[in-house]
Amino acid sequence: MPGLSSGIARDIRDGSIKKYLTQPVDMLSYLFWYRVAHKLVYYFVAAGPFALVFYLCRDYFPNWPDNWTLLGFAASLVMSFLVGYLMEALLGLIAFWFLEVSSLLFIYMMLNYFLSGHMIPLDWLGSMGEVVQYLPFKYLAYLPAAIMLGRYSHEVMLQELLIEAGWVISLWFANRMAYERGVRRYGAFGG
Repeated sequence: MPGLSSGIARDIRDGSIKKYLTQPVDMLSYLFWYRVAHKLVYYFVAAGPFALVFYLCRDYFPNWPDNWTLLGFAASLVMSFLVGYLMEALLGLIAFWFLEVSSLLFIYMMLNYFLSGHMIPLDWLGSMGEVVQYLPFKYLAYLPAAIMLGRYSHEVMLQELLIEAGWVISLWFANRMAYERGVRRYGAFGG
């Protein structure tokens, strides 16, 4: 979610969050649908090049997973988008209490790339990987890839998807609580 956390923090810091407070527009919902629209247009434009690459590399994909695995993959992608959005929005909402969150964002990005499976597979982490299993980071990149590669049985895949859904629900409540408490704490001055 490029710019989401820093955008929320900037809006809080410079007072432009008041446009969400004075109009009947929920900031978190607006930013969510803005990101959804961006992703839909991006994937619509990128579908052609992706199709070409998959066609040219078709010999590397001897057979597709079964329908349940594809359904689990699609569900994990949707929920990984939600987890990513909610984690970034929550970081941005911290600006209600700490006006400068850029250091926190830097730490989050480092942890995100390392603990989500973007840089290395989480299987390589050894005993540290057991701790990472309880964090929401693995649901951002590792889980969808592992499902598509058939690393999980249907039962384990369902269990992982339910845990991911639990993260989505808990992060949603954390965002709502942070926003409501932050707005109560927020004070704007000037014209």
